Amino acid sequence: MSNCLLLSGAAIGGIIGGALALLLIVILIWYISTFNKLKRIKNVVDEGWATMDVQLKKRYDLIPNLVETVKGYAKHESTTLEAVITARNLAMTATGDAKMAAENMLTGTLKSLFALQEAYPDLKANANFMDLQRQLQSVETEIASARRYYNGTVKEYNSQIDYFFTGMVARRMRLEKRNYFELDSEEERKAPSVKF
Repeated sequence: MSNCLLLSGAAIGGIIGGALALLLIVILIWYISTFNKLKRIKNVVDEGWATMDVQLKKRYDLIPNLVETVKGYAKHESTTLEAVITARNLAMTATGDAKMAAENMLTGTLKSLFALQEAYPDLKANANFMDLQRQLQSVETEIASARRYYNGTVKEYNSQIDYFFTGMVARRMRLEKRNYFELDSEEERKAPSVKF
């Protein structure tokens, strides 16, 4: 009889040990899966930022050509031209959240650059200026698309970090929430009017 009790106790101990081992394996598989999911989402966010950075580089490359074209027609508008170049240089060198603010400032100075065409009808008729303006508008559309993609990936990333269990893994990975690439002011949210 005591052998039966010992066998039963050993069997129960084996079952409990097996259940604990199975539970540990499930937890380990979940942890690895969650870790990999967070890494993938982080990489998608980084890729979204890199895509936007490429579009911003295109914009930076167009701006000097635009400024040079405008210089020929608007010699006494040096304050506006200097503001655009300063904003461009600041945006090119900024990083992180400062880059977002610098990009918003650059967008504002570009609006003032395009406003000059109203004061200079010959500039409006210049084929080079019009071509550069079309290229810049195309790049601005691509930047807006890249911004939407980036913000969408940041939303998913931040949501995963906010979830209870994945948040525990994210904290162990030292992942922090990312900021959205947003416009700073209500004025910048208004659509600019472009007249030809």
